[in-house]
Amino acid sequence: MATEEIRVRGTVQGVGFRPTVYRLAKACGLYGDVCNDGQGVLIRVSGSEEALTEFVTRLQTECPPLAKINQLTRIPYEGKFNFNNFVISSSLNSAIKTEIVPDAATCPQCQKEIFDPFSRFYRYPFTNCTHCGPRLSIIRAIPYDRCNTSMSAFVICPECAKEYHDVENRRFHAQPVACHVCGPTAWLERADGKSVTASMFSMLDDVDAVCTLLQKGEIVAIKGLSGIHLACDATQETVVQKLRQRKKRYHKPFALMARDIEIIEQYCSVNAKEKELLTSSAAPIVLLQATGKKLVAPSVAPGQNTLGFMLPYTPLHHLILRRMNRPIILTSGNLADEPQCIDNDEAREKLGTIADYFLFHNREIINRVDDSVVRVIGEKVQTIRRARGYAPASISLPPGFDNVPQILAMGSELKNTFCLLREGEAILSQHLGDLENAAAFNAYQETLNLYLNLFEHKPEVIAIDKHPEYLSSKLGKELADTNQIPIHQIQHHHAHIAACMAENGIPLNSPPVLGIALDGLGYGDDGTLWGGEFILADYRKFQRLATFKPVAMIGGEQAIYQPWRNTYAQLIAANLWDDCQQQYADLEIVRLLNKKPLKLLNQLIEKKINSPPASSVGRLFDAVAAAIGICPEECSHEGQAAIAMEAIVDVSSLNNDKEALIYPFSFSFSDSIYCIDSRPMWQALLYDLQQQIPQPVIAAKFHKGLANAIVEIVKHLCEENLINQVALTGGVFQNCILLQQVSKRLETLGIKVLTHSLVPANDGGLSLGQAVITAAQLIHES
Repeated sequence: MATEEIRVRGTVQGVGFRPTVYRLAKACGLYGDVCNDGQGVLIRVSGSEEALTEFVTRLQTECPPLAKINQLTRIPYEGKFNFNNFVISSSLNSAIKTEIVPDAATCPQCQKEIFDPFSRFYRYPFTNCTHCGPRLSIIRAIPYDRCNTSMSAFVICPECAKEYHDVENRRFHAQPVACHVCGPTAWLERADGKSVTASMFSMLDDVDAVCTLLQKGEIVAIKGLSGIHLACDATQETVVQKLRQRKKRYHKPFALMARDIEIIEQYCSVNAKEKELLTSSAAPIVLLQATGKKLVAPSVAPGQNTLGFMLPYTPLHHLILRRMNRPIILTSGNLADEPQCIDNDEAREKLGTIADYFLFHNREIINRVDDSVVRVIGEKVQTIRRARGYAPASISLPPGFDNVPQILAMGSELKNTFCLLREGEAILSQHLGDLENAAAFNAYQETLNLYLNLFEHKPEVIAIDKHPEYLSSKLGKELADTNQIPIHQIQHHHAHIAACMAENGIPLNSPPVLGIALDGLGYGDDGTLWGGEFILADYRKFQRLATFKPVAMIGGEQAIYQPWRNTYAQLIAANLWDDCQQQYADLEIVRLLNKKPLKLLNQLIEKKINSPPASSVGRLFDAVAAAIGICPEECSHEGQAAIAMEAIVDVSSLNNDKEALIYPFSFSFSDSIYCIDSRPMWQALLYDLQQQIPQPVIAAKFHKGLANAIVEIVKHLCEENLINQVALTGGVFQNCILLQQVSKRLETLGIKVLTHSLVPANDGGLSLGQAVITAAQLIHES
């Protein structure tokens, strides 16, 4: 007989792990106990060597659906052992090293119960078990016990308590377990304050009444799992337009929810991988190709050829959509750019002029978590926004990062996340939005404090972006000063590349890779703005090998939202404006530019007044889009014009390898760096505009030409530096066409291509890169 202490670390609390341990220990004839503590799950167990080996093997192969074992260690147990059976013991308090589980979509068993008239959970909108339901959104502290969640406000009834304490029941120690008798309740309100009852609509209850309201063309604010959403019928153009006007969200596409896959397939094509994502426990928004079989309202996703669909992920949503045979919009309940509302009173105040009705409930949302957004490119998942369903699950770091000090990385200004590094794993926060909005910055600070407390994380070093004006960097400096700890400033594009390396498992001491970081902008080491970089990088250091020719961002930030500024700047930089006046004066873009205050703009460029030079490929996309007539005057959000241009690309031109269908770029070498010049591309594009070549063909030629230029410079740099591994990163590589074109051509050349999947290619993944670079530098120094 042997007696062992088995320590299991990972996602092992609140996921039915202890009942699984109990069941397997009984099956193997073992005795002892299992409990939760700050490090994960602790098992003290005694039996024959054969039985113990079988137990550990089955524990790993029969792991519960939401659990993830990161580490399992076995040592002889030396303490007192007074067990003659196997039992589940109470949680122990100790240093926090375990994980918090992401919120999980309703499991099939719970779905079945809410529609079963003979179940005590029939039509109960907060039904859950150990395999599904709220986790991150309701937790205040760990261990993950009911007293540390917002469910502590609800006294469990005898029936629920019986299931909660029954180790054979799938609700055993499911902390949010509740029913009609003892749990949260939902109710309907009118935004104008007048009374409303479900009987007004002859419906089953207030939740069922929401479906009727949506069908009638009303806008309903729905308090869900981790935030409040605004919902309306996605097929009624009038109500969709009304929602856009009230919410002041004029162009960004809206997310959609449909009752089931069959309804989604009426509007979009859904492959096996996309279906797997839609039906997963994460239940993200999945960007799908619209087929045109059935159409949603035009204002749902203007200028897009994709639709972002998700399936119901709570019983509340399943019950609302039971009778809904068409998609609904389900978008964040907020004013433009502000964080999503999570509190009933806050929603009444901020959404009262947007929603016609509110569906509230009385379970407090502790942590705001937006919906995640993903897409499938080829066979690989690309995460665009990592939030509900994924955060805060840890990301295992590559070999070499096992023993690093606790590091806090503050992330970027836009699409912010922060990252906690500890003991070989990275804990990335949910998407927190754009910090330039005051409410978003306040929410960022609140979430950061919560994570630091939840994980008892005491940073020994803080990592920030080098940009001096990023609010995240300023806050990082304040925290470092207050706590008298070192600060590391990390270059933006090096962080992008390191994040891509880390999620692809590149070991710490590996040779450098060639990173291609294309985005809107980042603060460069030379004090200029970068955004089109070819960088030789490992985790500790980097060398800039090539870049796109810098072009002025006329008016600074205004250039992001007025694409014509980028077109003019590109034409000036290419010395083509005189040609435009002489040869192309009749072109629509030239006529538009001639209406602008060009003398003033020229002075701004010449004197470098609020017109910093930037090698930004993001702004190049905007410039080309404006030139061919896509959003030339105004954009309501960054990348709008570029995304719209990607959507119209002519597929037949894209798949035609004729050289005439590829715009040329030129290359030069000076000051120890290669430079890609877009002048030849602009010459060819202006000529095509004059010849009235269709927009989709020009868009295809630009995408192919840019991909070709990237591949040509990569070939040269790989040969010159004897490297065979390339990392593609930065927000521009969320462009599906460019990513596929570059990847396919490089792989044909035998070059290994690293791309993003677990974390976004955009700034949402930046904090991971900041953290691993800082860790690598500290290891090197020691």
